[in-house]
Amino acid sequence: MAGVMQKFLVASMFMWMLPIAILYAFNHDLLPGSTTLSPHSLTLLSGFLAVVSVNVVIVFYICLALKEPVDKHKPDASFVAEAKDSVKKLTSGSGVPSTDPALKKQE
Repeated sequence: MAGVMQKFLVASMFMWMLPIAILYAFNHDLLPGSTTLSPHSLTLLSGFLAVVSVNVVIVFYICLALKEPVDKHKPDASFVAEAKDSVKKLTSGSGVPSTDPALKKQE
């Protein structure tokens, strides 16, 4: 669980730091060629790249999450049993009238 939290915190930090660094670099002329752009173009380009950087971090985090081993996380057996019993009670018609239209269609 600590590894998952660590990945989440690192991804969250990058989602904050990268856009701010990109905006800072464009606004303080730290990137070559940014001095030749008009202020309007500079604002649009820096904002667009900041948004793209956040999306790249999100895609990277999703890829890391998909590479997690599936058998690593096992649900608690008592929780699963209670959940199944709860679902059976709701669908078996235990005498309590249901307000859910989907359940009424099944009957």
